[in-house]
Amino acid sequence: MEVLFMIRSRKILADRINNLCKEQGITYYALSYKSAVPLTTLLHIVNGSTKNPGIFTIHKICEGFEISLKDFFDTEEFCEMRGDFEEEMQI
Repeated sequence: MEVLFMIRSRKILADRINNLCKEQGITYYALSYKSAVPLTTLLHIVNGSTKNPGIFTIHKICEGFEISLKDFFDTEEFCEMRGDFEEEMQI
């Protein structure tokens, strides 16, 4: 179950970054520049090959989008994931 949770969380994270890029009309290259996150790091997060991106990296990405961490994670998908995680931890 833990492996599925990690795969799902990486996909949700990648989808969130993709959606914000589309909403703001910016490329990965532009986001990399604005956030000071190396392009290869950003691409690895988006394609899911980074297993556990650090909170500081996510924070820098948020700075590139000019949003807070709260706004980044304040989506239905992340809320559902948190609920699933909390249920799993009670078992």
